[in-house]
Amino acid sequence: MDVDTAWGWGTMQVLFRFAGDSAEDQARSLHDWLLLDRDIRRAAVLEMVSSSPSVAGQQGTAILDLVSLVLGNGISAASLGVSVASWRATRPQHPTVTVERTDGSKVTISGTSSDEARRLLEQLLNESR
Repeated sequence: MDVDTAWGWGTMQVLFRFAGDSAEDQARSLHDWLLLDRDIRRAAVLEMVSSSPSVAGQQGTAILDLVSLVLGNGISAASLGVSVASWRATRPQHPTVTVERTDGSKVTISGTSSDEARRLLEQLLNESR
């Protein structure tokens, strides 16, 4: 999908990457959490993707360890920040997640502060708007 023309001006793609052996489980958990958010479902395209490129002729299932989110004009950075911070707060160990834009800008969210997680995500998303 061409993220620049998906919904017209103002779209942005971000990827959520997770550290550690449980990256795929964390990605699935965040993906499912974001699907429950009506505003995100309505204003974004959300999918699981693999960090490893597929190899022609290789059989097997790719590990889906990233969450790709194409944001449209109808969602605010604050709303997404609250949703991601809330998801992290529900996890037994607050997972470290790196959020990156297609231009290479990224932030890594670690620690337990929901306010800090929300602020970092909002800062990253608002830089290009």
